[in-house]
Amino acid sequence: MIHGGDVITYKDKYNVDIIDFSSNINPLGPPPGLREEMERAYSEISAYPDIHYRELKENIAAYLKCDNHEVITGNGAIEIINNACVLFNRIVVFTPCFTEYIRRPAVLGREVIKLSLDDDFKINIDKLEADLKPKDLLILGNPNNPTGLRISEQKLRRIHDAIKHKNAFLLLDEAFFEFCPADYDSVEIFKDSVNICIIRAATKFFALPGIRLGYGFATHDFAEKYGRIESPWSVNSYANAAGRVIFRGNDYIKNTKEYIKREKEYISNKLSEVEWIKAYRSDANFILIKLLKYDEDIVFDGFIKNGIMIRKASSFESLDKSYIRIAVKDRESNNKLIRLFKEFE
Repeated sequence: MIHGGDVITYKDKYNVDIIDFSSNINPLGPPPGLREEMERAYSEISAYPDIHYRELKENIAAYLKCDNHEVITGNGAIEIINNACVLFNRIVVFTPCFTEYIRRPAVLGREVIKLSLDDDFKINIDKLEADLKPKDLLILGNPNNPTGLRISEQKLRRIHDAIKHKNAFLLLDEAFFEFCPADYDSVEIFKDSVNICIIRAATKFFALPGIRLGYGFATHDFAEKYGRIESPWSVNSYANAAGRVIFRGNDYIKNTKEYIKREKEYISNKLSEVEWIKAYRSDANFILIKLLKYDEDIVFDGFIKNGIMIRKASSFESLDKSYIRIAVKDRESNNKLIRLFKEFE
């Protein structure tokens, strides 16, 4: 299981309706008004999208509070990660991390340097400074997947200082940014930097994995380099239309934040009562779990037969079969998951 959401692969293991806890998508669904905008956009699919995505970038720039020429786009966040790796020869990551931080540069024939997170899944800056070289690309998830931990503002500034000192570059993947506390905005903090790109996506928070819209803030020089190697028309007309809705200021973001916070606290408290697991703290809409009994295959098979699919975590570099990951869903689904954990003993 390289990625979550792959229900079809396991269709022989169940004969009931499946609640997919391996996929960490906003349980509230897409924003209001999106369906109507998609229907209006049907007339646009007979023509190529604007190859420069001017309307889309204008909407993204307003949302990120940056200039249009500082916006980059891609067919999901993964395409932006892939394109960024094209521009560097050596990629540095901390594991465990999102699998594509390792797979994409490897496919491109780049050298990948894997550093380990501390025992508490935190970044060791001394280790980073010792291993980082000029012109390296450091890729970090913020919050990280699968741990769900966000980098504190103070530590992020220290990491950025190390990047500047070593003349390296930071690719900060914030695909789960909107789920996090609103204590700082990295785009605002680093808007005057020259060695950072901050990725976000419509996939998770806006519940649009099928649209494939990744976007981000990048320094002007990097945005120009990115534009020279990106594929033409990689973002489709429906993604452009989605930008007319999802980047508007409305109650959707506020309501989702409150909902996820409430449900995550609820499910975390209930899971703390289950003696054979350890649920880690998370700043995102998913929770990493250490299995103190059984392994991921036993739990996966037992759960999926009962209509719940969890995420095996051994595919994440440096995690073994004693870890799984679950998403935060609606209350009814969360209760079904909790009941399975309590009955599984």
